[in-house]
Amino acid sequence: MNIVQMENTPIADTPHKVDVRKLYDTENAMTVHITLQPGESLIKHITPVDVFFYVLEGKGIVEIGDEKKEVIMDTLIDSPARIPHCWYNESDSTLRFLVVKVPKPTEETKLL
Repeated sequence: MNIVQMENTPIADTPHKVDVRKLYDTENAMTVHITLQPGESLIKHITPVDVFFYVLEGKGIVEIGDEKKEVIMDTLIDSPARIPHCWYNESDSTLRFLVVKVPKPTEETKLL
């Protein structure tokens, strides 16, 4: 059994310069935990595989293609491969969400 605690996982050095932690990384799938503090956002990017997001805490704005919506805790969001997407925390509290990529990408994410 492999048990991973988010707080014991190191913050990855990514171009987004926010708290990104890889919780699960196998040849078949990847799960990342992202924390956005008030005012933080990701850089708009394109992922080469389908992704889904699950909001763990707070509320934020998710942009996928031409759609932009506010989402709250306990919401799952589907993001198809090769569609530009981004996250924004415009609230006064912490936003935490999981990013699940299946299958694990073999190409790099493209920043826009």
